[in-house]
Amino acid sequence: MEKYISEPARQTPVWDEVDVLVVGGGPAGLMAAQAAALVEGTKVLLLESRGSLGGNMTQGLPLLGFLGRKGNEVIKGLPLRFVERLRERGQATHHRRCPLHVSLTMIDPEGTKKLAWEIMDESGVKVLMYVMCVDTIMDGDRIRGVIIESKKGRAAILAKTVIDCTGDGDVASHAGVPMAYGNEKGIAQPPTLMFSMRGVDSRKLRNAVADHPEIYDIDFIPNEFFRADDNCTMVGFRNQIREARQQGYNLPVERTIFMTGMAPDEWWVNMSRVNGVDATDPQQYTKGERIAIEQNSEIVRYLKAFIPGFENAYVDRVAPFMGVRETRRIIGEYILTEQDIFDCARFDDAIGVAAYPVDLHHPVGGDCTLMWCPDCYDIPYRSLVPKKVDGLLCAGRNISTTHLALASVRVMGPAMCIGEAAGKAAALCARKGITPRQLNTKELQQALRAEGVYFRD
Repeated sequence: MEKYISEPARQTPVWDEVDVLVVGGGPAGLMAAQAAALVEGTKVLLLESRGSLGGNMTQGLPLLGFLGRKGNEVIKGLPLRFVERLRERGQATHHRRCPLHVSLTMIDPEGTKKLAWEIMDESGVKVLMYVMCVDTIMDGDRIRGVIIESKKGRAAILAKTVIDCTGDGDVASHAGVPMAYGNEKGIAQPPTLMFSMRGVDSRKLRNAVADHPEIYDIDFIPNEFFRADDNCTMVGFRNQIREARQQGYNLPVERTIFMTGMAPDEWWVNMSRVNGVDATDPQQYTKGERIAIEQNSEIVRYLKAFIPGFENAYVDRVAPFMGVRETRRIIGEYILTEQDIFDCARFDDAIGVAAYPVDLHHPVGGDCTLMWCPDCYDIPYRSLVPKKVDGLLCAGRNISTTHLALASVRVMGPAMCIGEAAGKAAALCARKGITPRQLNTKELQQALRAEGVYFRD
């Protein structure tokens, strides 16, 4: 039987009152805050629980999904400008077409953190870090703000419109929005703790893979693709995984996955998998981090023994936290489905497009499944608008989708696109004194087009 205590009523101070409040400073949150602030006269506050901006962009992961299957840029607007500024500084690569992931754009994590701050300053966004959103302020079904906790205690932030960019749908969950979680059995895709290795003989690795496809098996992509000194993700080496297991290695995945970093000898490894972890539960998340650290030690041992070029490599950096692929999703005015993706669906209320495949890391076991749409698909505004609660928009991997559809829209390119749309919508709502459900989507689309967002004609 659970024990409870009664807390006394308290007077909670209001720290700030804004037009648009963005909770979560990851890829979606950064774009949401910038887009909202670009609407003249909009006062924007961005809340972040960690010590840096950028979220998963700080983990060494590539930006996925900027190109469509035809090789054209489908993620444009503010996200594209962000990458172009990094590229001008030598901190991002070009968008390389990829038969497996459609496109890859490598970025420098530390440069990303710095640029994020610069853009917030330039846009006039106020940023408050090291605070957790622990509750919402409700007026019936209308959200009026959030309650935060920090080392200074408890405080309230009031806002005309709130955007949930937490990834986990924290604000929506506190507000009473109907939520979904994981697959039909309630199991989510597993998280990963990324790390980078330096000292890799990249030429030896590339030549071995290109020269010996009979030894080094690569999923879907011709081995010759990897000979060029260009950004890439190598996915496969199933033969080596099997051989290592026969020799007693304890590996959590069926495939070897690593990708180029910004330095010639740098490769980021995406192989730890902690199945069954609910990242909204701190006890499970803590246990998952500990398991991932142990998995990574074994993965390093495997790479040095079985993958050419890694013999003298060493661990250089470890991501600051596990990258979470899936937790809560809102039930919105529309649930985006995998069939929408495969059908290249068009929607009258589109706020952008995406082209990344359905990339499902199996909730049980260590394998993955990829399924592609023929070109690209629209993301409907209604998937950002939650059922039941007014004054709230969601952006990032907590939007309204099925489990399989999320496996496409969850990556950073689409998340940034969704964030920009949510920010622009929130600012328009705040200026007009209406709720997101009442917004004229044609007006939103016009504002997004003016910012350079790509739409299919």
